[in-house]
Amino acid sequence: MGVARRATVSDVPVELWWDEEDAAHIRSRSTRYPGSTDIEPEWTLQTADDPARVVRAPDPKSRAAYTRLIGYSSGAGSVLTVIIDPQDSSGVTAWKTRGTDLRHYLERKGTTDD
Repeated sequence: MGVARRATVSDVPVELWWDEEDAAHIRSRSTRYPGSTDIEPEWTLQTADDPARVVRAPDPKSRAAYTRLIGYSSGAGSVLTVIIDPQDSSGVTAWKTRGTDLRHYLERKGTTDD
């Protein structure tokens, strides 16, 4: 079946979940990208619960019209980017956020803290 990990993303009608293969993929990022952070699927659920999260549906950088979710994970201790397949709400991949996405998240967080 897959990894039984779910969270509701209120900005888009999905319940995020991870199948075994994609969960293993994000847990082993450092083997493919030296210096990268391995991501636990549970951390991605925390990003979905972040009130300051940024949701881009569809993600303008995606050729497959996936959804991009950017939010803080207390487990990771950082902001994560999660790519979600809107067809079945499954997690596709995830990574530690940087660059423009991190700046947009921090700008949004600044407005939600007020």
